[in-house]
Amino acid sequence: MDIKRIYAIFLRQIYLIRGTGTRFVQIFIWIVVDITLWGFISKYLTAVTGGGFSFMAIFIGAVLLWDFSTQVMQGVTMLFFEDVWSRNFLNIFASPLKVSEYVSGLVFVSVGRSILALIVMLLLASLAFGFSMIVYGAFLALFVFILFLFGIALGLIGISIVLRWGPSAEWFIWPIPALLSPFVGVFYPLTVLPPWMQTVGWLLPPSYVFTGVRTLIEGGALSMPTLLGGFILAVVYIIAAYALFLMVYRKAIKTGLIARYSAETVV
Repeated sequence: MDIKRIYAIFLRQIYLIRGTGTRFVQIFIWIVVDITLWGFISKYLTAVTGGGFSFMAIFIGAVLLWDFSTQVMQGVTMLFFEDVWSRNFLNIFASPLKVSEYVSGLVFVSVGRSILALIVMLLLASLAFGFSMIVYGAFLALFVFILFLFGIALGLIGISIVLRWGPSAEWFIWPIPALLSPFVGVFYPLTVLPPWMQTVGWLLPPSYVFTGVRTLIEGGALSMPTLLGGFILAVVYIIAAYALFLMVYRKAIKTGLIARYSAETVV
């Protein structure tokens, strides 16, 4: 892989953000809304219950971590969609750019976007509601890393769907985090779910993260084997997602699908 080509993909996104302020604002608008909404809900529930339980740590911490994973996914998909919307996708792969370099560029964009979003979320939660992520201790880095890997995997799966079925399949991508959130127990333990949903939940890496978050908040000892299981699952997901993208891309090349990619619907 050529690091200069990877940097070129990253640099293109910087130019896009610098050239249009709305692209910069959209990184933060929904996370600000989520943190603000759940912050006030937490304050209300704490007041109603007499402050006997840390709703702030449960809700704000959960929203912050889940929004981070969503930002990671969007960091991958948004750059791909920029190429689709600008009809630039064919131009990119008519160049000497390799698939691995393109995907690496998407990942680097996602790293920058998600770190920036995480900083804003931490500052907002601290300044507006006095919430600090120090409650999670040294495990925070592991929580974030698992969610980062899973977000990258979701992003690769998302762009594979659009690459296979065309731009009209874009609407399938945006609801993915919302559809998965009931299964991973963002706001509640998996034990409240029906057995079949629990089975699905334990197949998703974020379930291990949010189970660990609640364990720490409740004063328990975090099970490292459990968290390690979430990490291994995340690695499996990202490898499988990259393999899926390669398979879809090669099929698009072989069948000529990529040459007709500017069409609105592709069969």
